[in-house]
Amino acid sequence: MEELAKLQDDVPAAPFEQVKSIIEKDLGPIEENFDYVNTNVLSGASLGQVYLAKIKEKDVIIKVQRPNIDKIVDEDIKILKKFLPIAMKFVDPNLRYSAEAMLSQFIETIHEEMDYRIESQNLKTIRRNMRNYPKVMIPSVIDDHSSEHVLTMEYMPGIKITNVQALDEAGIDREQIVIKAHKVFFTMLLHHEIFHADPHPGNISVTNDGSLILYDFGMVGRLDNETRLKLIRLYLSLVEKDPPRTVNAMNELGMLVPGYNAGVIEKGIEMSIHAMHGKKPDTMEVRALMDLANKTMSKFPFKLPKHLALYMRMASILEGIYLTHKVKFRFINVLRNILEEEHLIKDAYIEELKYSINRFAKSIDATISIAPELKRYLDENRSFQNMMPKHSASILLSGSILSSAVFVGSAVLYTTNDLAGQVGMIGSIIIMAISVFLRNR
Repeated sequence: MEELAKLQDDVPAAPFEQVKSIIEKDLGPIEENFDYVNTNVLSGASLGQVYLAKIKEKDVIIKVQRPNIDKIVDEDIKILKKFLPIAMKFVDPNLRYSAEAMLSQFIETIHEEMDYRIESQNLKTIRRNMRNYPKVMIPSVIDDHSSEHVLTMEYMPGIKITNVQALDEAGIDREQIVIKAHKVFFTMLLHHEIFHADPHPGNISVTNDGSLILYDFGMVGRLDNETRLKLIRLYLSLVEKDPPRTVNAMNELGMLVPGYNAGVIEKGIEMSIHAMHGKKPDTMEVRALMDLANKTMSKFPFKLPKHLALYMRMASILEGIYLTHKVKFRFINVLRNILEEEHLIKDAYIEELKYSINRFAKSIDATISIAPELKRYLDENRSFQNMMPKHSASILLSGSILSSAVFVGSAVLYTTNDLAGQVGMIGSIIIMAISVFLRNR
């Protein structure tokens, strides 16, 4: 996804005269809209160019779409669509699935990025969502100077988040900056309906008091509530060091291919959790896991669904910022704080309970479905029935079926909720005991 987003990153800036015609086509004569425009490019991106200007003596930024960028993007997409299937023939099927998902998401996103009216709406939504979070700054849009191809915003300068020297000279705590960046972006992801999906260093600046300034809201991700809650379940299971629940949540999110080896995956997840919590996996332990994977003919069958592509992109770019600063940082601590401060733990437990109940119900249905076979077996063995009254046999049969159903369902439930599973197993024994008692009456 990161490489796809760089398709035109190295394109030289177009002459201002070409850009001026785009501005004037959308807004009218420049001199009637701006008091001053610096014709030197302040910064450039793959799709647009940015200029410093003034409106009524107030500094503003004008973001203008590159000339003919729609044609360039369409041509690049055609090339990608043509050559990606050929390249994917030589890679693992899981990687092929993920690459196709990323391409699909990229094509969808880049067309949205080329309409600055959509970016303006994205910015306003995220600015509204984050307004109560301290030290997070997002520029406001100047609507009457913006259009489909031109976006004018207030000017908010700062230090680039990866400019280590400048941050150190300003006396800014870089460890806190890394923590803050992860907290801001993952709060958007886990608590709100829309998140900034392009946190590369050029889109984040830092003020002298340590506030973060966020720019460029063309690439955003959206998760429906069901997916967001599944993601919260996944992260809570990592915080609580529970590999089986982690694997269940990953499977629910569509991150595992059908037929995966749960034992191998859980062992790998267990090592990852240990690393996240500060315990480095033993070399021998890692080798043993790989041997187990080879013996069971199992790979680590991870895949990237389309709806999670932007989330994974965001997470990987943030990791790059952390690696640049080389500071002491534990992502798991940030996750724990977000889940607690945003009151998301209750939602995660409710979803976990729903998931467990659903599995339990399916297990009972599956167990009860064998009742006709069980009855047929008993009918074929008349001697068993002849030893006891008909009423007693019926009670014992019903009790056995119900007890078995509850026991099997509880055994399945035990893998995700050991207390509820234990209670269910005890309940199945009680049901069987009551059946025996009633039979003997």
